[in-house]
Amino acid sequence: MLDAAYYAALGLSSIHEKVLSGQRLSFEDGIALFNCPDITAVGALALHVRCRLHGHNAFYVVNRQINYTNVCVNGCTFCAFRRDAESDSGAFALSLDDVLARLRDADSTPLHLDELHIVGGCHPTRPLSWFEDMIRSVRAFNPDLPVKAFTAVEIEHFSRLEGISTVEVLRRLQAAGLVMMPGGGAEIFDEKLRPQICPHKADAAAWLRISGEAHSLGIKTNCTMLFGHLETYEHRIDHLCRLREQQDKSGGFTCFIPLPFLTENSLLKLPEDKVGPQRGLDQLRTVAVARLMLDNIPHLKAYWIMMGPKLAPVALWYGADDLDGTIIEERIGHMAGAQSAQGMTIAELEHTIRASGFTPVRRNATFNILDDSDSPEARQ
Repeated sequence: MLDAAYYAALGLSSIHEKVLSGQRLSFEDGIALFNCPDITAVGALALHVRCRLHGHNAFYVVNRQINYTNVCVNGCTFCAFRRDAESDSGAFALSLDDVLARLRDADSTPLHLDELHIVGGCHPTRPLSWFEDMIRSVRAFNPDLPVKAFTAVEIEHFSRLEGISTVEVLRRLQAAGLVMMPGGGAEIFDEKLRPQICPHKADAAAWLRISGEAHSLGIKTNCTMLFGHLETYEHRIDHLCRLREQQDKSGGFTCFIPLPFLTENSLLKLPEDKVGPQRGLDQLRTVAVARLMLDNIPHLKAYWIMMGPKLAPVALWYGADDLDGTIIEERIGHMAGAQSAQGMTIAELEHTIRASGFTPVRRNATFNILDDSDSPEARQ
């Protein structure tokens, strides 16, 4: 499968040698992988790396997503989720009682949640104290439930709204019970392209700085890349290299999630060569290249909500080792046009993983492996 002569014929001989010996790939190597005509050759290298890291384990989490509002000041052109004001059609803003009601509903099922994922728009008036109260209320309801919440973009927004530093925002949220942050808002880092898709959002330098600040406080984070819109392969590799450099400095990125741009309900219209059935191949190639470039980030997620329940398991053979989880309710991707279900059961997730040739492993928010072999809900 990893025949040296074949990779030499593809012009990837040095990359093949680097991967097998565990050496870091360069920017130019990443571009060569994106331009390689044989996607299965790229995938085989990525599979080698993911198996070196995780064997044939494939991780999932029993989680509940809560999107607390879609009212947002940022005005990103690609975002179908955002509304300008609570009075706009389709706008919503959950109360603390609404958040706790969703948590109680999840707790009343046979599921035992191992992660609560909270993320939303940058609401123009909701103060930081509201979010501190929300986390404290969640922790009071279930002290053992890890809270993963707020992107670096939300942290910067809280900072501007309160007139305090982003470090102070992080300290206050950590004191309230925050243990991990999702990786959204990174989009694409290129300074010329970013103003075209998210002109008012925290820039690349701020996103990376806040991630590093979180890591310095012991808050683990994920990281993402939005791809398949106006960016080039060079933009993608630049983005991956910047994540890798930040990880070298602060070491707190746990998982990378490549997020395919969903075009259906977006104001951002793409040229014809960016749409169509070939997008699936591009998603698999991007997963594989990311696994090969991000040698210092342990996990890579094929987010089934965005990639779809059919393609995401295939990505396990292209370098991914995680599918995310049960979800239960997700609005951001679905308002953008995702056709996937709102959630999966444990049985569905484990069947999907086994049918793909991998071993399902249940984890929590911070990727600690959980022993659920005797858990009755695993058979639900």
